[in-house]
Amino acid sequence: MLTPSRTLQITAGLAATALLLSACGTPQNTSVASSSPAVTPTEQRQEVTSLTPRVVMTYDGGIMTLDGHTGQVIAETQAPGFLRLSRLGDGRHVAVSSGDKFTVFDTGPIAEAHGDHSHYYTTQPTLTDVELQAPEAGHVVTNGGRTALFADGTGAVSMAETNQVLADLRDGDLETTRTQDPHHGVAVPLKDNKPLITQGTSEQRTTVQVLDAHGEVMAKTHDCPGVHGEAVAEPTETDDVVTLGCENGPVIYRDGAFHKVAVAESYQRSGNQFGTTGSAVVLADYKVDPDAELERPTRIGLIKTRTDSVQTVDLGSAYWFRSMARGPRGEALVLTYNGELNILDQHSGEVLHRVAVVDPWEENDEWQQPGPAVQVSGDHAYVTDAARQKLHVVEIASGTVMDSFELPHTPNEFVVVSGRTR
Repeated sequence: MLTPSRTLQITAGLAATALLLSACGTPQNTSVASSSPAVTPTEQRQEVTSLTPRVVMTYDGGIMTLDGHTGQVIAETQAPGFLRLSRLGDGRHVAVSSGDKFTVFDTGPIAEAHGDHSHYYTTQPTLTDVELQAPEAGHVVTNGGRTALFADGTGAVSMAETNQVLADLRDGDLETTRTQDPHHGVAVPLKDNKPLITQGTSEQRTTVQVLDAHGEVMAKTHDCPGVHGEAVAEPTETDDVVTLGCENGPVIYRDGAFHKVAVAESYQRSGNQFGTTGSAVVLADYKVDPDAELERPTRIGLIKTRTDSVQTVDLGSAYWFRSMARGPRGEALVLTYNGELNILDQHSGEVLHRVAVVDPWEENDEWQQPGPAVQVSGDHAYVTDAARQKLHVVEIASGTVMDSFELPHTPNEFVVVSGRTR
């Protein structure tokens, strides 16, 4: 039996010169972040009439934060090494990872609820002194008001309350669970304090489990070889819905049980998945060559979580894991090698718009190298152009490029935060 505990090693120290990080995540919603317990007495805040998105990007040597409407660089923070970014889910804080710890970056937008309205503030983006020791820091997933951080090197799962994630991390007020063996895994917080976790070793991963609040196994499947990639979809009346990628077709957790998605191929991997709690459809990559060192698929998958099926759509041009995202109405967004942002209807798979955004490109042999990436905030898609050192803003509904901003550095990983929970 796995027994949750309330223990965790937290270290506090200024991390501007020694970052180690890595992460990813998926679920979305659009509720306004409530109070902001991360505010300190020394914090310099400025009240504003509304919040604008802030774009946080890594580059060789640091992190830069931009105003999402003007493209103006608000701040730069020096930090060495290859840095990964993941939203912590509160609309303000970002997990920075690269190695053996998560460090919290404060992007600056603040929304404070006052009865039937909110007050908005901004503060200067900064790397906080809050660090979570997590050997081989991995996936970060938010769902149901909680955020889970997974350490591949130990198999440890740490969960915090999303609306006060910085305070919970700083105070060590975390629920922790350890999987049976260290592995490249993931955890998803479910309703009623149930975690969904993977089980495996460094050599093999085939098992996914759902535990109750006491650590007892409530549901499980062993039919998910090479489990990697997760997404949270629209819940049913009784429970959350989660999809996971396997090497023999996806698996879906729904209504307290796991359901296998039948695929035509003997090998089919969807290791990168993109969902939203407002949609029963999950966007996924679709790889079918077990021998490829770097497969460049042109088909994507639309996983239908209510019917345990997947629809494939051939876009005629390849893509990679950073060039996929979801729109505000569930649209599937895929930036392909020909430089076009494909905006698809999630149900039919019809391509609604093909938007020429960047020059033709190709995925690098080393995935850590800069390449074009897509993120969404509100009605807009943000597309980085590493080759030309630019950031493009696309209106999703019309398929129109609204703005293009010059960048002072070549962007690598990036996220967009809006001051609203995600």
